Amino acid sequence: MIGRVGLLLVLLIATTVTIGAETTTLKGVNRNAYATMMYMGTPRDYEFYVATRVMLRSLTRLGVEADLVVIASLDVPLRWVQTLEQEDGAKVVRVKNLNNPYCINPNWRFKLTLNKLYAWSLVNYDRVVMLDADNLFLQKTDELFQCGQFCAVFINPCIFHTGLFVLKPSKKVFNEMIHEIEIGRENQDGADQGFIGGHFPDLLDRPMFHPPLNGTQLQGSYRLPLGYQMDASYYYLKLHWSVPCGPNSVITFPGAPWLKPWYWWSWPVLPLGIQWHEQRRLTVGYGAEMIAVLIQSIFYLGIIAVTRLARPNLSKLCYRHDDSKSAFLLRTGLKLIAIWSIFAAYTVPFFVIPCTVHPLVGWSLYLLGSFSLSCITVNAFLLPMLPVLVPWVGILGALLVMAYPWYNDGVVRAMAVFTYAFCASPALWMALVKIKCSLHVSLEREGFLPKISESTAPAGSNKLY
Repeated sequence: MIGRVGLLLVLLIATTVTIGAETTTLKGVNRNAYATMMYMGTPRDYEFYVATRVMLRSLTRLGVEADLVVIASLDVPLRWVQTLEQEDGAKVVRVKNLNNPYCINPNWRFKLTLNKLYAWSLVNYDRVVMLDADNLFLQKTDELFQCGQFCAVFINPCIFHTGLFVLKPSKKVFNEMIHEIEIGRENQDGADQGFIGGHFPDLLDRPMFHPPLNGTQLQGSYRLPLGYQMDASYYYLKLHWSVPCGPNSVITFPGAPWLKPWYWWSWPVLPLGIQWHEQRRLTVGYGAEMIAVLIQSIFYLGIIAVTRLARPNLSKLCYRHDDSKSAFLLRTGLKLIAIWSIFAAYTVPFFVIPCTVHPLVGWSLYLLGSFSLSCITVNAFLLPMLPVLVPWVGILGALLVMAYPWYNDGVVRAMAVFTYAFCASPALWMALVKIKCSLHVSLEREGFLPKISESTAPAGSNKLY
């Protein structure tokens, strides 16, 4: 009898432990996921890789209760995949690029966006929120997992946006979409948005999504409130968010690719750039770019030091007058070279700065670089410093005008920038005239063409010491 009781107690304890383990396992498995995609073949692959990492880390900081999934093409570098998995906590699903029969230009940046359809193949999840890398999350959005089989936001009156949408994974739907690609079903834009929009043509007639308070999942298709895909253009007009329909949760940047928020020059041209970089500062950081920034800074400071020490003494150079045709052509060529040198001083630093550094670092490095290269031009062509630096001062002033944080709305901000440009243009023109005059005088000095000056000095030199 005692043996039977002991046996029953052992079985009861074992069952309890097993149930507890199963419960723990179930709690550790997420039924939902936030997913994004990565593919190679564009000039901006690294920038989108950084943007993907920042978005994943920001979701983690918000404490979302879902897996983070990256649908990565097979050619995504293995080191990137390992970083996404080991440092960012993402689950990477490697896929083969889907053929895009609608693509005419092989270099088109949307050529491989049909890879987004792989989201329907993630059948291990009950709901998936599919995301583009240029989404900026302001708050947690886990209520989206209560939406139906397909939900998206209309940021255009007639076309929903595929930068964020909710779906229920289904092999059947996935296979149907692949079949539609194979038969060449009509696609309005040749990319993912036109294709998915054609697969769900009646979404505009569906009801608006409002998450049930009891946490239950809805069935069917729904339109998502605009607050889940707030177009950054609205922010630039109003300079604040107050979208009445739904939560103000996610900002999207569907505009020109070179004005995405992760580029350092996007701020203060576009005010939201600094907000994205704040997310990056708090998550991924800038360690990958800081070595290049440090090297460039040292290089520019070295140029400034050398040019200051090697500044020629103009008072010891003499003038010459040579009216021959060869001298005229030579002086004209040198003037063009001088103008192009000034232009290069203000453009070259822009293109060598790492694209994804913090805007404050990027603009500081740009101003340092343009100043140092301008010093080379000043020394080489014996120009006065101030006129050459008028564009430098003008750029700094424009940045301060655009960065001013207390404008009432975007129209006032635009008018302020226009007024500044209007007032600064005469100074720029006067600087250009002064540079041309200085070039004319400088090219008459013996320091430029000593051989010619020596051969012509007895005939027509007028030395002024």
